[in-house]
Amino acid sequence: MTTELLPTGRTPLGALRDEAVAAHRAGQLEVALPKYRAILARAPDDASMWSNLGALHRARREFTAALACQRRAHELEPGRSDIVNNLGNALFDEGLHEEALACRREVARLSGNAPGTLQHVATSLRTMNRFEEAIAVCDAGLARAPEHAELRLQRAMARLALGDYAGGFADFEARWETGEIEKNAPGIPEWRGEPLTGRTLLVFPEQGFGDTMLMARFLPALRRLGAARIILVVKPALQRLLEGIPGCDAVAVTGTRRPEADFWVPMMSLPHRTGLTPGSIPPPAALTVPADARARARRLLAPHRGRLTVGVLWSGSLTYRANHKRSFAQERFFRLAQVPGVSLFSLYKGPLLDAFRASPLASLVIDAGGHDRDFADTAGLVSELDLVVSMDSAVVHLAGSLGRPVWNLLHHSAYWLYGPEGASTPWYPSMRLVRQPVLDDWDSVFDTVTADLTALAAARGAVRT
Repeated sequence: MTTELLPTGRTPLGALRDEAVAAHRAGQLEVALPKYRAILARAPDDASMWSNLGALHRARREFTAALACQRRAHELEPGRSDIVNNLGNALFDEGLHEEALACRREVARLSGNAPGTLQHVATSLRTMNRFEEAIAVCDAGLARAPEHAELRLQRAMARLALGDYAGGFADFEARWETGEIEKNAPGIPEWRGEPLTGRTLLVFPEQGFGDTMLMARFLPALRRLGAARIILVVKPALQRLLEGIPGCDAVAVTGTRRPEADFWVPMMSLPHRTGLTPGSIPPPAALTVPADARARARRLLAPHRGRLTVGVLWSGSLTYRANHKRSFAQERFFRLAQVPGVSLFSLYKGPLLDAFRASPLASLVIDAGGHDRDFADTAGLVSELDLVVSMDSAVVHLAGSLGRPVWNLLHHSAYWLYGPEGASTPWYPSMRLVRQPVLDDWDSVFDTVTADLTALAAARGAVRT
């Protein structure tokens, strides 16, 4: 857009505001950013522009800057509901959950407890592990708007965390109505509990790799319901790992021609459709570890025979919007690298790989996963390692499914699978949960892990005397 300049060479603020907001709405953040800065340099009391600038920084995942901007906006106009709402979001992103909750309650009050505002109150409560309160807020909102998808989804996550699988997975069906994910419907009827005798069923992935491994355990239940043929559709990285697992007749890869079938079902709906209860959690799926993947792993680990071999991981998929909360800096593994008798192996493969290889940590942690072709190769490594120590990722689902020892390092607001407390989960008997005692306290987590790894290496005789 060409800007008409005043004789002084300065753009009128009204026009500059319009340009900034238009660029922002169009997703042109690099265009909008200098315009917002120019406006606020000349009009530092413009609360709306401060709030917009904060929203821009949030979109760029620059959360500290976003919060500072929203605080400035709130300082200027503390009574505006939209500004209080934006401040609450910024506080939430920075982990300041008590303040965020107060803002969100204020927004709900100003709106007359509109269901859309109550969903954010419930989100804050759930993130603080106050699940019963979150459910009560959702119930209040759903009493006024029974079909409100976001409220049902928040109630689903709270119920699941408390082990109410029947209610939680029933509510979780609302995920398709929130607009965040779409059904990859293959043009045949979706299975909603109809008789399966003699029928062929396509089981589709819908979320992350870890969720696919988690839900693969429900395939034998479909066989018990009479399905004659079960075809599991997977992303290419999981094909070799899931071929031949119990309950699966064939594996099809996403993006290829769809096999003929009578029904289809999304994987995360299997607990609901098969009637899961806390006492009926199936064991993990028996994954396939190809012989060549095992042989490759054994060659890599052979020079470290007699030492405690530990696979480590510090980040999951960057596309997961809460990855920054569940992940931590790779440098934290320096402490574990100094434990006597221990050899560390990175299981990381992804966009942060080059940064790891260029870092000092790569002198002490061997790049074992960077050349993996797929999760079958990773399974070969995990099956031969003594232990996996990782943030909550697909790799911990892999290790748990293989029955290998895995220490899952959990953010204080953990995934529903792990519940609000305890060091174990019935979903993966070989998994140990190491939780943040308070929000964002990774220091305490690594104090525990370092001490316990030192003791384990000594007990295993991995320490030379």
